[in-house]
Amino acid sequence: MGVQKRPNLAKWRTWRLINIIAKSLDLKPGDEILATNAEYGALDKTWNYYCDKAGAKYVQQEIPLPLASKKEFIEAFWKGYTENTKAIFISQITSMTATIFPVKEICERAKELGLLTIVDGAHVPGHIPLDLQELKADVYTGACHKWMLTPKGCSFLYITPDIQNDFDPVLISWGYEAEVPGKSKFLDYHQLQGTRDYSAFLTVPKAIEFLNENNWVEVSNQAKQLILDNYQDLCDLFGTEPICPVTSEFLGQICSVTVNISSAADLKNILFQKYKIEIPVFQLRDLVFMRLSAQAYVSQEDVDYLKEAIREIKATTDIIR
Repeated sequence: MGVQKRPNLAKWRTWRLINIIAKSLDLKPGDEILATNAEYGALDKTWNYYCDKAGAKYVQQEIPLPLASKKEFIEAFWKGYTENTKAIFISQITSMTATIFPVKEICERAKELGLLTIVDGAHVPGHIPLDLQELKADVYTGACHKWMLTPKGCSFLYITPDIQNDFDPVLISWGYEAEVPGKSKFLDYHQLQGTRDYSAFLTVPKAIEFLNENNWVEVSNQAKQLILDNYQDLCDLFGTEPICPVTSEFLGQICSVTVNISSAADLKNILFQKYKIEIPVFQLRDLVFMRLSAQAYVSQEDVDYLKEAIREIKATTDIIR
């Protein structure tokens, strides 16, 4: 996955891992956490909860769509910065807009400003190259159950070593004052959680072995090309424009297409019930997206079937405007 040496990684679901970070920050009244308006909804709630308790503010800086360039993104993001900003929280690949954000450049600037950098990389491991040493985020969470093919509930938390002990686990359990301490108090505190089932975590080495044996970089590249080849066509079917440049700089194995429809639920249900297509259709503020994911088992024929289904729905219903 591009990491040159093994850092201390605590393992859990990414949303729970962000709770570890948010609850341990020494937020004061007036402090601000700078994020974008495209973050995962459950984590928006997490930050709003802890900020509300402390009298702090969770700033969801608006990122313009369609997005023209990395430069435009960076300029838009930093418009949310003030002298009260204490930390930044940002997705490397968003769940909703399915775009790759210029996290490395954001982290570099944040370091210059003396800010804590917290990156949600839930969609990154096994999807795009990840090198924690190069990225230099203070905190990074990643999920192995999305694109690395492990069972659900398998995620990791990285915190740069010099601040690891500033963060308490969600649950205090056997790792606190451990009878047989390990090499890292951070790992003791966060990994030993009583009867927690560790089976999913134990599959990670075998999953990496499988990816290497099956040349998964090439498999992933083919899936990414499938997205690039079909994104504009899908937009054209709905009469909308891409929300970002159709390049590998912004798109990986997923893309979100803006759709003009009267009901996201109706379109999703018709696609599933009539065509047996399971695909997310959801609303993000005033926009509705359909999100296409391309894994190894998704072919051009599958995407063509989706396109034909959309054409039939347009011709036979008034759902699509």
